[in-house]
Amino acid sequence: MGAGFARYWRNHLEAALDAISNRRDLAIWGYAFGYFACYAPYSALTKALSSGLLEGMEDGIAGFALLPASTFASFMGMIVFLSVKGWWRYAHHRTVWGVSIPVPGMWTFLSGLCSAAIIGTTTLAYTFDGTSIVFMMLMMRGGVLMLAPIVDAVSKRQVRWPSWVALGLSLGAVIVATGPGADLRMSIAAIIDLAVYLLAYFIRLRAMSNLAKSEDQAASTRYFVEEMMVASPAIFFTLGILALVGEGQTMLEIREGFTGFFARGHMLEELSVGLLSQGTGVFGGLILLDHRENAFTVPVNRASSILAGVLATGALSLWLGQRGVSGRELVGALLVMVAMLVLSVPTILKARRAKAAQALPSISPTGRQ
Repeated sequence: MGAGFARYWRNHLEAALDAISNRRDLAIWGYAFGYFACYAPYSALTKALSSGLLEGMEDGIAGFALLPASTFASFMGMIVFLSVKGWWRYAHHRTVWGVSIPVPGMWTFLSGLCSAAIIGTTTLAYTFDGTSIVFMMLMMRGGVLMLAPIVDAVSKRQVRWPSWVALGLSLGAVIVATGPGADLRMSIAAIIDLAVYLLAYFIRLRAMSNLAKSEDQAASTRYFVEEMMVASPAIFFTLGILALVGEGQTMLEIREGFTGFFARGHMLEELSVGLLSQGTGVFGGLILLDHRENAFTVPVNRASSILAGVLATGALSLWLGQRGVSGRELVGALLVMVAMLVLSVPTILKARRAKAAQALPSISPTGRQ
């Protein structure tokens, strides 16, 4: 009887742990949908504001002038999100004048600065004249896709076959969209923007792989919180300093972003860009912090944003008369969808096996079925 009782509780404990693991494995697809749902309106609205496409606009808003309002909204969104979730407790704390305050570690601080660079360069990427949303998105996403296996190799993480297949399909999407005959116009500013974006992602993925991509949910959440509490404040206060200096066209545009916010007459839209940007940061960060290898999580993250870019471009074409999605860009999006399906198969099969196992007759404490 004792042996049967032990088997009974062991089986139920294993089933409970499998259920928790399956929910964690499936959660990434919910995060991917949230990322997509935020990214589509974020990229479309940014492009519309910078191109002067909204009703009542005579001219577009310069890319750097968009950053102050959007980063302020992102800053506020971060505070509200972490407060509502009650996640401040996960961060390291220090007592200052008798008050316990959350503080980041050295690596999460660096990663937060990289995240700030990613936020700024992503918003700017959709403001360059003559460059489509989908093209810039594919260039940025393709670069990070190529970084993923490199970071895994440096971090000594095993890459499974579905991740390699999905990585190849995702890179194929970039090659199709940028192949012979494609409009590859990129200004010097756009190239610099892309370079900063990729460098920031390399450092961020490397830090995540070392500190947070594990089965320890508390460690992942701590990293997420400490990175978020650095990113938005860092870029907002940096913009404030540059606006005060006010030397050169770029700094003057940033100053205009602060001083002309009310006069431009599109406060709601500019703040919405920041809140949606914060949404992509939340869901995107949760995707990348999944315990599986970067060659798995990065394609999920990148594919969600590419599909969102296609939707945003289509919406701007239908409603505002902008250039639509080209045939090669649609083929690239289709390859991305196939990549996501390849990545999802192992997780779905694992969940089905666990469900089938739970449906089998359990063993009673007496050892009888």
